[in-house]
Amino acid sequence: MELTRHQELLSWVAAQAALTRPDNIVWIDGSKAQLNALRAQAVSTGELLELNGDKQPGCWLHRTEVSDVARVEGRTFICCEREEDAGPTNHWMAPDEMRALLRPLYDGCMRGRTMYVIPYSMGVVDSPFARYGVELTDSLYVVLSMAIMTRFGRPVLDALGDTGEYVKCLHAKADIDPDRRYIAHFPQDNTIMSVNSDYGGNALLCKKCFSLRIASVQGRSQGWLAEHMLILGVENPRGEVRYLAAAFPSACGKTDLAMLTPPERYRAQGWKIWCVGDDIAWLRVGPDGRLWAMNPENGYLGVIPGVSPKTGPNILATVSRDTLFTNTAQNLDDDTAWWEGLSDTPPRHALDWKGNPWDGALSAEKGAQANARFCSPITNCPCLSPEYENPAGVPISAIVFGGRRAKVAPLVYQSRDWVHGVFAGSIMASETTAAATGKVGVVRRDPMAMLPFCGYNMADYWRHWLEMGALLGDNAPLVFHVNWFRTDGDGKLLWPGFGENLRVLEWMLRRCGGEAEAVESPVGLLPRTEDIDLEGSGVTRTALENLLSIDKALWRDDVADIRAFYARFGGRLPQELEQALHELEAGLNERPS
Repeated sequence: MELTRHQELLSWVAAQAALTRPDNIVWIDGSKAQLNALRAQAVSTGELLELNGDKQPGCWLHRTEVSDVARVEGRTFICCEREEDAGPTNHWMAPDEMRALLRPLYDGCMRGRTMYVIPYSMGVVDSPFARYGVELTDSLYVVLSMAIMTRFGRPVLDALGDTGEYVKCLHAKADIDPDRRYIAHFPQDNTIMSVNSDYGGNALLCKKCFSLRIASVQGRSQGWLAEHMLILGVENPRGEVRYLAAAFPSACGKTDLAMLTPPERYRAQGWKIWCVGDDIAWLRVGPDGRLWAMNPENGYLGVIPGVSPKTGPNILATVSRDTLFTNTAQNLDDDTAWWEGLSDTPPRHALDWKGNPWDGALSAEKGAQANARFCSPITNCPCLSPEYENPAGVPISAIVFGGRRAKVAPLVYQSRDWVHGVFAGSIMASETTAAATGKVGVVRRDPMAMLPFCGYNMADYWRHWLEMGALLGDNAPLVFHVNWFRTDGDGKLLWPGFGENLRVLEWMLRRCGGEAEAVESPVGLLPRTEDIDLEGSGVTRTALENLLSIDKALWRDDVADIRAFYARFGGRLPQELEQALHELEAGLNERPS
């Protein structure tokens, strides 16, 4: 039965099939019967393992090739016409050159396989802000993951009609050869091409490839923002809900914040957290002049090691059913997925993420791969916002940027205005840890947590942020910066993090409502120590004073590092950011009166 009369789409599918030469072509219609049949097929081929239906109902385990376990930023390209439009932080190749390189890799690579055609929507189908894509893939893992992460199938084709615009996504596992692995983006014609990977966002092209790299370019031309941000609603005891969008680099607690569990005292008072999204936010100016955000995804794709009943109870509830796990260990005693952090006692009788026998009590190797993933339906989340499918999104009261700094950034500060907020986002940074690199304190800039995901020159991206602020005017959200990772002289964390972070969010949202005070500092507006509720936190007032202190000497060193980073963008750097850096330096050098 014909699913579409979209001739351009049909012609594109036919052309890619002629190139890759699959034995069969299957259109994904979104029906339960089709998905159940594909799951059974994936089990029969060994691509999926069905887990214990009593303990982890509807859950599956997928293992990737050992060489295919992470994003490959070094082999990810922005293929716009001019190298300067990709900017100094992206890898670039001319479009014709990249297509010539890729064509032999795709040529005949699906022989003996099936090509699956996945029509999908980023956002609620038929809503004004929805954007559509079609992914062609030879991977059942991709099909079944996309069925969790997106709204997909026949309703998307109906929304496209005969002529609707869509992003073309061609993915092929090919040989999973890491030396011939490429993820290429062609923003000028809304095309993504990925070959020789079958892992996470390298293969699920709805993720960072479309929702950030391509969408950021679309947003610039259409007047909106595609951001690597969670969207969170905080409900106070009066029943008032305010929403914030927050950007954090990797390993800075983004998913934990998105699914935060309030401290017991706050719960007793009636505080509630509502998760709208944990990873992607599309933001636009609404009819009322305010900034509105929507989550274009329909599921969660997150890193699972370290998630425990103590640190992530809402995440554990989310992955408890209907979840596709990737590269976890398999506990053979009860046929369940297991990862470091899930329990204090690792299983003795298990298979590690590679499928090898593993005794967690004796092995020096970890059972789960460090990037082991969960892919879960958004509706599994126990704190899911009732507004998550509102096609208009939610109004944003605050933008939050965060990093991981041992000494430099305070626990929280507020930017003085929108321009100063864009500056705060542009200088976001994290410090490496010994476990990650063998070196401690190496600063890595990750502006707005978009360094690997911005589809064009980041200096132009900052300019677009400034233009959005001009459109918003007095309706612009307040902008904050947080750092949960400040340490004492012994290197121990001063702030407990996780659910306790609500204490800081409370001050931010009270600032949004004009209900809290702040004091000036060279870096921005700080809370007074009495403005952060510490009861039951285990944090002393002395520790909080340390958390909010500004070490001017360290900040002066940071100014030099920021200036060097900005220099990479040459004359494209917005003058407003150069001026903000000058004002920061002047404030740090100002003598107390």
